[in-house]
Amino acid sequence: MCSLCFAQIKVQRLLTENQADPISIDAIIPRFSWQLDAGDKRSVVQTAYEIKATTYAVLKKGKHEVWNTGKVMSDQSVYVPYNGETLVSGQKYYWQVRVWDNNGKASEWSALASWQMGLLTPADWTAKWITPGFAEDSVMRPSPLFRKGFSLSKKIATATAYITAHGLYEAQINGHRVGDAYLTPGWTSYNKRLQYQAYDVTGLVQEGKNAIGAELGSGWYRGFIGYNPKPGLYGNDIALLFQLEVTYTDGTKETIVSDDSWKSSTGPVRFAEIYYGATIDDRMQQKDWSTTNFDDKNWSGVTVKDFAKNTLVATYNEPVRKHETFKPIKIFTTPKGEKVIDFGQNLVGWVQMKVTGNAGNKITISHAEVIDKAGNFYTDNLRTARSQDVYILKGGGEETFEPQFTWQGFRFIKVEGYPGDLKPENFTAIALYSDMTPTGTFSCSNTLINQLQHNIQWGQKGNFLDIPTDCPQRDERLGWTGDAQAFSRTASYLMDVHNFFTKWLKDVAADQYASGSIPFVIPNVIGKSATDGPGASTGWADVCTIIPWNMYLAYGDKRILENQYSSMKAWVDYMQHQSRNDLWNTGFHFGDWLFYSVNDDTDGS
Repeated sequence: MCSLCFAQIKVQRLLTENQADPISIDAIIPRFSWQLDAGDKRSVVQTAYEIKATTYAVLKKGKHEVWNTGKVMSDQSVYVPYNGETLVSGQKYYWQVRVWDNNGKASEWSALASWQMGLLTPADWTAKWITPGFAEDSVMRPSPLFRKGFSLSKKIATATAYITAHGLYEAQINGHRVGDAYLTPGWTSYNKRLQYQAYDVTGLVQEGKNAIGAELGSGWYRGFIGYNPKPGLYGNDIALLFQLEVTYTDGTKETIVSDDSWKSSTGPVRFAEIYYGATIDDRMQQKDWSTTNFDDKNWSGVTVKDFAKNTLVATYNEPVRKHETFKPIKIFTTPKGEKVIDFGQNLVGWVQMKVTGNAGNKITISHAEVIDKAGNFYTDNLRTARSQDVYILKGGGEETFEPQFTWQGFRFIKVEGYPGDLKPENFTAIALYSDMTPTGTFSCSNTLINQLQHNIQWGQKGNFLDIPTDCPQRDERLGWTGDAQAFSRTASYLMDVHNFFTKWLKDVAADQYASGSIPFVIPNVIGKSATDGPGASTGWADVCTIIPWNMYLAYGDKRILENQYSSMKAWVDYMQHQSRNDLWNTGFHFGDWLFYSVNDDTDGS
């Protein structure tokens, strides 16, 4: 077809299951979406499309496609379902699309997009769950380190690492961090749904000697959690599951897995709890522990465990990543003599600190959202959450600290034990939240309304950290259902929350009681009975019908309604069974929660 036959219309932003070139899809019928670019022309619409998909091997040989739709007369450009050959676990596929407009002109084929299937069955996991081989300190529970040296014998084409944990993990290969996500594998109803992450690590492995390292934290899995914090709600173990799939340039493959050949020890993270903060002792560093040069002869072995693999699911929602950074706008001394830094923005994340001092110097950083009326550092609202990071220097030069396996909600920090003067260049506040794409902005001539909008945006950033939470600072940080359903539609105007809520709603269904009642918080860390427990408050439990519908309104995704339908129906049935003469006037309901009264500030909530 000659170039003059093409209109200006182009096809761009190709997505598979609402992700750009994902590498771990476990939907056996993935869906494809794209956008049209008609340049400066108006009233141009799609009237037909054609999709073709293939593998690299087929593409290289120029043979038939895995799937070709032919020309389909349709204006659909979102969520077009795959209908080709059976997809293979771990296989990477490529696809293209072209469209026809309402003038009968065809676009050129789009650029190639790709998707890679995840590990689709428990049998695809040849890795074994491993736990530390040493006797753990059951009080402080220092973060365990795991490592393994291995060799790759040929030139490498691709390498994909699949990782998850009981607890939180951060992994390294040959001394380099794997990915840029934090607080992985995220928070789900762990006993029913445990996410794994997939990483393209082709650039981290090499022909010859290699080394893998992984560090774990207690996290939500076994750490203190809930508004009456208790440990071990999902289990008391801490464990790693790691599988590296390597494809050589000659087409052969090799798999490196977690098993009894790994070693374990501890490092500088001596304590880490979500509510309480982290203690990091630089004197305990094991330099180059995830490289091939490290000698692990003094490390312990590991213990292999037969933990479940049938609960493992691929990750679709955006990971938690680092975002905006803030430098101090003010450093001052309070009336009590406290050294305090003001970052000028209430945020969720942590502070990175640079310091030079002597071995054994101990620095404590406490976090707060406000200063009290007297001008002093105020933390009473945190309840039992210490929200405090402790750093111990190894000495010998400048050291950089930031916490692991925890986070804080704050604007102010109190610094104790810092050697020398507090200088702005040595402190940086880093915001952490789920990596949702901004979709809307608003501003007007009224500064107060603009400030309100700013606060709403930062409220979303601070409370959309893998799950939609009620607060990011005190000993709670839970997925309260009422908060989420009330804000969900607004959230969709500000950021792309499609994947975020799709993931969380699966846990709403997973933790729904057999009666159809919905727990107050998701994941449910309040009531442990599968049959019934604390929940069923109207407005709060309505989350299971309101958010799926709001997501359909925002994104046109019918599958989210299909997936949540059983949960939605069970909740409506529950309400009907509780009602008499079409009136539901029994049970516990929150009502107007946390109403404001100028004469009553003793609520305690």
